[in-house]
Amino acid sequence: MDRNGKGAVVITGTSTGLGRATALLLAKQGYQVFAGVRTEKDAQSLKQVASGNLTPIIMDITKAEEIKSATEFVSLAVGDEGLFALINNAVVAVDGPLECIPIDEVRFNFEVNVVGQIAVTQAFLPLIRKAKGRIINISAICGRLALPYRSLLSASKFAIEAITDSLRMELFSTGVEVISILPAGIVTPEQADKVEASYQQTLADMSPEIKAIYGKNYKTYMQGSVEDNRSGGLPADKVANTILQALEARKPKRQYFVVQSYWRLNMYALFKRLVPHQYFYDNFYQDMRKGMELD
Repeated sequence: MDRNGKGAVVITGTSTGLGRATALLLAKQGYQVFAGVRTEKDAQSLKQVASGNLTPIIMDITKAEEIKSATEFVSLAVGDEGLFALINNAVVAVDGPLECIPIDEVRFNFEVNVVGQIAVTQAFLPLIRKAKGRIINISAICGRLALPYRSLLSASKFAIEAITDSLRMELFSTGVEVISILPAGIVTPEQADKVEASYQQTLADMSPEIKAIYGKNYKTYMQGSVEDNRSGGLPADKVANTILQALEARKPKRQYFVVQSYWRLNMYALFKRLVPHQYFYDNFYQDMRKGMELD
């Protein structure tokens, strides 16, 4: 631990977006930040703008040897103080009608969003126990409410919610806190063009028959996602500040929801608890259809 700081934190997926914003914020706030990136170019980009104690580490969470190397590096750096927090943020979003997603992409989605999160947690958990620290898993609202054309992201985030709950019970006696952060869509302008190109390619690859079934609704839905990425979603700094709150709370919540409209979230949450499962999803989708003018 940095004696003048608040403790050591490992964050995965810090090249862009929420991970980058969180790494920079925590370093500025006095944490010793180990920021996971996949390339040396991303490492240099982070170092150029960081203030405070920030060390990029090369760690592709789908590669066991890179996780092992990163764990050994952090262990030497923190010593007996251990690791105050692991923030599992790395994510991929494989979008599209489920019928159209190649199986290799399905496997990749779960390799990053579920298997990789478990692998990193297993690797760093002994260091976290030393500090009686915290594991913060970045989930999403779609980890509680499944969305069309986001079936794989929804499924992986549902899995993360289950893993978080199970791990919290398993680690209860050790003093390690296990927390999930569930944001809505986040403004990540650097991803907008990639998302748009991806869904346009998916549309181009559809047969005429499949495009007749999915094309219009899929394009409308994904264009809304692109607009959220560009300007309409949550500011990354707002979610990063919620992560900071979860780190610094004496008794952190089990879940932190970060959304544009809390009253709408609470209404849906109450409705989902009170009515049958299928009735809720039928009505939720009808509201979505009207709001987005889907067929």
